[in-house]
Order: sequence, then structure tokens, then C-alpha cells
Amino acid sequence: MPLLKYLVEAGFGARRQSVAAIKQGRIAVNGRVVQSYTMPVYAGLDNISCDGRPIKFKPKEMLVFAVNKPLNVLSTTRDNRGRKTVIDLLPERYRKLGLYPAGRLDYDSTGLLIITNDGNLTYRLTHPRFEHEKEYLVTLNGKITPEEKERLEKGILLEDGMTGRAVIREVSDKACTYSITVHEGRHRQVRRMFASIGYEVKALRRIRIGRLELGDLEEGEVRKLTRAEIGRLLKR
Repeated sequence: MPLLKYLVEAGFGARRQSVAAIKQGRIAVNGRVVQSYTMPVYAGLDNISCDGRPIKFKPKEMLVFAVNKPLNVLSTTRDNRGRKTVIDLLPERYRKLGLYPAGRLDYDSTGLLIITNDGNLTYRLTHPRFEHEKEYLVTLNGKITPEEKERLEKGILLEDGMTGRAVIREVSDKACTYSITVHEGRHRQVRRMFASIGYEVKALRRIRIGRLELGDLEEGEVRKLTRAEIGRLLKR
């Protein structure tokens, strides 16, 4: 398997930590420092180390959970200010097994979030090349015009570049609520898209990632995914 995949699945650290260690020249394969993420290594045959200490590959159960994140909960593993994180929503027996969120939802947003211990799944769900759809329900402070809807769907210029194509449909006229489906995951992207045409998002809830839907999972609840659901989640 590629060296980076080995490090993540061996529990050395999340993808970002593993990338940093390789860049810094801390990782050695059979005694030689390597700086290639894709270098093939063989679990049980090659000796992988960091700063001279061996990194043993221990096959582990792949854990994947769907969480309905409530408001004011952080999409991270820990917080130095003592705020609640999505890891705190997990059953106690899972909280110290190296699980982390695959992607993020803003502090003031709710809905579907994936928590896992699998680096390859996280990569496939979060890297733009795989273009997994993400669907949100948004409540605005007004009703958008057909022209504004068309602008958003074609792509709109934000401070960090043009957005990709989106699909928007009205789901509740009285509440000014819309469904918006995007393929990207930029910071506060949906809120910024509507703000760019003069609207404030009053509430935002993610209801789908790829083929996995939030369904009837209540806020704050956690559900372990089946192998079949994980397989569907990886399909575009």
C-alpha cells in the first residue's frame, strides 16, 4: 500500500499529521528516509519508523458512524476551551479509538456528519476529485428570484474563486426554505454563496452526503453504518 495510507491506517496520525511527518523527513522505510507519499510499502515485511521508533501496522476494525450534529457542537476531536465536540456524542466505548470527523460542519450548522477511523474513506469523502454531492436545507431571510437561482446554480465568484455548479430547489415557500446541492466543501461555502447575492442563511442543515441520507436520525444521535451503507457512501 502507499506509505501515506500505511501511516494513517497504522494509527500513526490523521492524514495531515502523516503528510507533515513525511515532509519533515521523519519517516524511514527499512532505515532510509523517504519523502514520497505514494512509495509502496508492505505491512509485515518492510520496517517503517518515525524518528527511529517503529510504526507497527495493526489491522483494525473499520468504524464509520453517521451523526446528526446539533447546533454549537464542534466538528473536531477536541477543544482547548472545553466546548462540546462530535466525539462527545459517541458512546463512551468508542471515544478513545482514534475516531475523527470526515469533513466538517460549521459550529452554527446542523445535520449529517461522518465519523470514522479510516483514512482512505476520509480521503475519498473530502478530496474534491471525487465530487461527492452534499445536500443542505437552508432557510433564508427572503425569497430568491429565478435570476438569482440561475446565478447560484451556474457558479458564483467568492473571495476564494468560482464555485462549481449547484442545484437549488424550493421546498417551502412560506419559510423561504431551499434545498441546495453542491460538490465542494469550502469553509462556510453555502452561507457565503447566498450572502454574495444579499441573503442571510437563518438555518442550515445537511441532509445528504453522496448516497447516504440523514433520514430520521434525531439531533445528537449516532448510528453505526453497515458495510452496505459504507459501500454506497463511496459511490458517486
